[in-house]
Amino acid sequence: MFERPQRGERAILVTMTMTHLAEPASSEEFAQLAHSAGVTTVTHVTGTRDVPDSHSFVGSGKLKEIEALVQELEAEVVLFNHTLTPGQERNLERALQCRVLDRTGVILDIFALRARSFEGKLQVELAQLKHISTRLVRGWTHLERQKGGIGLRGPGETQLETDRRLIAERIKSINKRLDKVNQQRELSRKARRRAELPVVSLVGYTNAGKSTLFNRLTNESVFADSQLFATLDATLRRMSLPDRTSLIFADTVGFIQQLPHELVAAFRATLEETRQATLLLHVVDASDTERQSRIQQVNQVLADIGATEVPQILIYNKIDRLEDCPARYERDNFGKITKVWLSAASSAGINLLHGALSEQLNQDMVRRHVRVPVQAGDLRAHLFAKAIVLHEQFADNGDSLLKIQMSARHLSQLAESDPRLKLENEIKKEI
Repeated sequence: MFERPQRGERAILVTMTMTHLAEPASSEEFAQLAHSAGVTTVTHVTGTRDVPDSHSFVGSGKLKEIEALVQELEAEVVLFNHTLTPGQERNLERALQCRVLDRTGVILDIFALRARSFEGKLQVELAQLKHISTRLVRGWTHLERQKGGIGLRGPGETQLETDRRLIAERIKSINKRLDKVNQQRELSRKARRRAELPVVSLVGYTNAGKSTLFNRLTNESVFADSQLFATLDATLRRMSLPDRTSLIFADTVGFIQQLPHELVAAFRATLEETRQATLLLHVVDASDTERQSRIQQVNQVLADIGATEVPQILIYNKIDRLEDCPARYERDNFGKITKVWLSAASSAGINLLHGALSEQLNQDMVRRHVRVPVQAGDLRAHLFAKAIVLHEQFADNGDSLLKIQMSARHLSQLAESDPRLKLENEIKKEI
């Protein structure tokens, strides 16, 4: 058995290019992941194979090379930019005599660091338990077999079964707690639907600038940093656009290449905010040379959670890092805004985004003049709560003369259900 070091250890990174894969793993992105996990990278080993080796993933020759580097550089952990089977991970640890983590393990470690809310911590723990449940034997190799003789009869497989049962019970308990949290979220969603508040969800590849844009739009101070998965817990804020359209902005966890299935499953409740959103702002790092690939990877995750039907606007962020790239928006053949180029850091193009949001969210909005009798104070209060009141003046008899903007469907329903509301083509006095 070898001692497993704590955080801050010296790490060797391993990235193998598999020729049978259409899209190779990114060594640069994995280096950023390792940095976010808090390790010190001493070297990055690369290589090429047709298919992974079933025993050690990298093959015997590359394994000897890594083993020599571990001893020479006094590395304490080896991180693989790939998904390893429990058997491969166990064989690698036995050969290298140090801790081995695959890509999923690294991402789970980062998520454990970033989780702040009660729900986020539960979701991360759930994903971790599901991941390690198949790797328990690694930690109990000295107890795998019962040995005969006095003093040599250990817990063996009994301990393994005990651990598996405890993990299964913990997973069951966490799922129950998450169900309760999800019920509370659903109540909040119903309240927003009753108030007819549109929800605009920010999605995108991690480190694309979603939190910076969120802060710029809502005047909040949500943590934002140039590192992978700086934001983990979903954050919702209410705000009003310059035309006084009210909406809810949701900042969610960023996506990444080969996002572990355990995380997608564990965070499905949080990602429900994305699936049920009125509009998605798909934030893209305009300065990223791999931006088209990133867009495809985010769209794949959106398809996995059932959010492909939600309308989407592409937000090309960080134009301040590009030369001769002005803030602008682009329309499709039907005149609909599909792309907005801006910089959340410098606020260039934010006014264009405001206009795009107003145009998208107010497609069903109409502006009408209405008259509310002086005795109908409750109706007037309802209009101020549910509509955008652009102007108000009072008639000689005390009636309220309002110019409002609201959903055509809601206005029609209100006019039919409440005869006190009088729709006017125009008011004699200009309002």
